[in-house]
Amino acid sequence: MNHLTDEPRLPAARGATDPYGTCVLLKHGEVAIKGRNRRLFVRRLEDNLRTALRGIGGSTWIRTPGGITVLGGEAPVDELVARARTVVGFTSIEPALRVPSTMESIEANALEVLRTACEGRTATGFAVRVKRRDKTFALTSSQLERELGARLQPRVDGLRVNLTSPDVTLSVEIDHRETFLSAVRHPGLSGLPVGSSGRALVLLSGGYDSPVAAHRAMRRGLACDFVHFSGAPYTNPASVYKAYALARELNRYQPPGELHVVSLGKAQKQLAVAGAGRLQVVAQRRLMVRTASALATATGAQALVTGDSLGQVASQTLANMAAVDQAATLPVLRPLVGWDKQEIIDQARALGTAAISVLPDEDCCSLLAPPQVSTGARIGHLKVVEQRLDLDELVETLLANVQVMRPGQEDDRTPAAGPGRPAAD
Repeated sequence: MNHLTDEPRLPAARGATDPYGTCVLLKHGEVAIKGRNRRLFVRRLEDNLRTALRGIGGSTWIRTPGGITVLGGEAPVDELVARARTVVGFTSIEPALRVPSTMESIEANALEVLRTACEGRTATGFAVRVKRRDKTFALTSSQLERELGARLQPRVDGLRVNLTSPDVTLSVEIDHRETFLSAVRHPGLSGLPVGSSGRALVLLSGGYDSPVAAHRAMRRGLACDFVHFSGAPYTNPASVYKAYALARELNRYQPPGELHVVSLGKAQKQLAVAGAGRLQVVAQRRLMVRTASALATATGAQALVTGDSLGQVASQTLANMAAVDQAATLPVLRPLVGWDKQEIIDQARALGTAAISVLPDEDCCSLLAPPQVSTGARIGHLKVVEQRLDLDELVETLLANVQVMRPGQEDDRTPAAGPGRPAAD
């Protein structure tokens, strides 16, 4: 009986020298269906992949022949795979073997790849799938599938050809001078390359929702910076620590964005003194998006992203969302508007942010929150409260004291110099 592992080791290419050997095949997602501007998306995808490979140790190389990306280098294949799986835009990641495009080399190395794949778990059937990008190859794809399957089957004990539900699928992709053999496919993040759709500023709290929303925005091609509103000086810094940890985790999936921390506590108290009452939470949210809009404009972002889910809490009713949007000067995107809480939690666990979100903190949204929150705030009533304050001056004061952090980058020093300004040495 043969066995199959989830992540089989790849054998060395038989009879082959450089440039042949192990590599990783990265299949394009939506980029593949783009038209005349496809090369711009591919270039962005390659740039993001290079960013993900920083600090991996040893040289790496990237090529993009025939609508796929091939990754290789001195680093172990497992590490290359792990880095590639954090890059948005690839539908699958396949550790592979590069061999010369001759029938002899393909057959010899395919046998080794198949045997290596049949270790660790019970496997009874296999299939061969061929993609022939080099149309001058002597056999068609279907002919090579039949020929290669027939030659391999007698040489792998206990393994039969099974074209409907194989335990192992041997993938053979033929180019003009090289052929790629693989037997493992890891799912990619798919979507559009981060940065291809512009830049957004995420209102990042410490809960489950906003990190998941940020990740969904990244998968639609948005490069993300983050803004966190703390309740300082009336709350402890725990929420800032969580926001930093969340931003650092999210920056694994993009060229690292900045985290801006705004101390909102005194402004929240001013709203309460101005008589916000049941409108306090919605008024706070309006102040947040007003401040975030100004910060986004200063830093070059074109939209705001929030973790709102329609009807999840009182502040996220349709009427309250509309009231909040009215205070923004940029589009407010809500990637999770139709998600329920369990879907969000499940995605946060898969993403790796859930373990951070459950840590205790003092959330600014609960600071000075009334016993009952209005579920249908009216713009006129909110403006009456806001007219008792100088909002322009308030926003200016908030931004003048913003802290800028760079989670996931080498320089994590924290200045207090204003929106988007780099740390001083």
